[in-house]
Amino acid sequence: MRVRLKGINSKRKRLADGSFRTYYWAWKGGPPLRGEPGSPEFHASYNEAVARKVMPPTGKLLGVLQAYQNSDEFLSLAPRSRSDYIGKVKLIEKTFGDFPLSAMTDNRTRGIFKAWREKLALSSRRQADYAWVVLARVLSFGMDRGLVAGNPCARGGRLYRGSRAEKIWTAEDEAAFLQHAPSHLHLALLLALWTGQRQGDLLRLPWSAYDGKQIRLRQSKGGRAVVIPVGAPLKAALDATAKRSRSSSPP
Repeated sequence: MRVRLKGINSKRKRLADGSFRTYYWAWKGGPPLRGEPGSPEFHASYNEAVARKVMPPTGKLLGVLQAYQNSDEFLSLAPRSRSDYIGKVKLIEKTFGDFPLSAMTDNRTRGIFKAWREKLALSSRRQADYAWVVLARVLSFGMDRGLVAGNPCARGGRLYRGSRAEKIWTAEDEAAFLQHAPSHLHLALLLALWTGQRQGDLLRLPWSAYDGKQIRLRQSKGGRAVVIPVGAPLKAALDATAKRSRSSSPP
């Protein structure tokens, strides 16, 4: 069976005697490969080159970042959280990938990391705090695994102090929505108001989660199971919607 190897780079050269020979590298700029394509020696040298390439660097922060992304702690996060974390990990790698782990217990390291966060805050304080939280979590993971001796990002505080007060709906806002919005959107608003759950969890909510008195669901973030008592306005809307659904179904 012929195995196709990815990334092989080759170059044909003319030798001193006038003949030609093709040389192979594992990838552009990578180590040279031994033997001829298809031979056991060629495959062995290719596998050795790939193994050296993917081996996490020792003694550098990049190794801990890679170990964290391969851990169950990271892989068990919700898909959206993993995607957000990966973005911040790449940001950390760009600046601190080769940062020595031996410096994690140096008193100056916390100042270096804080200066980096303050530079990020020039664009967004909130995102700067998020990057700091991810770095702190990676270092905490590293300490638990014995990969680093200290976490200079522990208890680093926050730069963002924004208020969400302007995003809270008032009773007048709710009344205006129920008066002017299409009726099929009323239940969505009542679910959000009376459960306080995330939009994604409510969109995935099946009718079987409602037993007439309570709503049971498992939150996508953290996987926590919650039981929510249903207040009178929400109960009336749910029961009316269920009744219309049954009456409109074919016999």
